[in-house]
Amino acid sequence: MPHALVTQLRFTRGEFLRGLDGLTPDDAVRRFGAINPIAWMVGHLAWHEQILWLERAQGKTVAPAVKECRFGGPPSTPALGDMLAAWRDVTAAAEPYLDALTSEMLLGHWEKDGRRHPESIGTSLRRVTYHYWFHLGESQAVRQLLGHRDLPQFVGEINRAPYVPEASRETAP
Repeated sequence: MPHALVTQLRFTRGEFLRGLDGLTPDDAVRRFGAINPIAWMVGHLAWHEQILWLERAQGKTVAPAVKECRFGGPPSTPALGDMLAAWRDVTAAAEPYLDALTSEMLLGHWEKDGRRHPESIGTSLRRVTYHYWFHLGESQAVRQLLGHRDLPQFVGEINRAPYVPEASRETAP
């Protein structure tokens, strides 16, 4: 059974994708002022997961294109199809690592070139989950600006990721 925080991340990913239902490629690249386009948000979240679960944790990169959506990078308008494909590649490649995480591992820190990353792996897991919720809200605001109606209600089927006490989770088969 995956760690409860991993279950929450997976639920959150699903909610983020649900928020994209019915979005057209043309609408996904529309920009309103300083707000990044929704396609960029997809690539940005893929970049965040890639940098954590793949690059820092495993030393590999599966979707170089998402680096154009990095934090602090120049504005860009990547294609939605390209970013969704990259997001799927990144999240699929991250699954074995996420499945292996334990409470003890979440207290650890990655190291690169002899330097310890300041956040624990568990804190990074929380950060990326909360990051999804931020961009989910932002994407829904953009969709409202685009005139989209009948958008999904959030939070959806939370029973897919219910609270599980720590002791129960650790002893489950």
